[in-house]
Amino acid sequence: MTATNTNSNKAISDLEYDLLTVLQNKAEAVQMYDRYMQDAQNSNSQPCVELLQKLQREDREHAQEVRRHLQEVMQKGKM
Repeated sequence: MTATNTNSNKAISDLEYDLLTVLQNKAEAVQMYDRYMQDAQNSNSQPCVELLQKLQREDREHAQEVRRHLQEVMQKGKM
């Protein structure tokens, strides 16, 4: 999708859609890390648990950043 909204029939702009999709993917990943960490614990792999915890923390931060951008785009139409 392109970053501009030239079609007034759209419910949301392409940029809003893109950011919503990224946010959804990040939110789903954050939830799935719990399962992955449990699998790593069941395999007695503490280094993998720690890696997955780090990735979950980073994805949570990324999701918060995307959310802030999305809020601004929805209010102003752009960043």
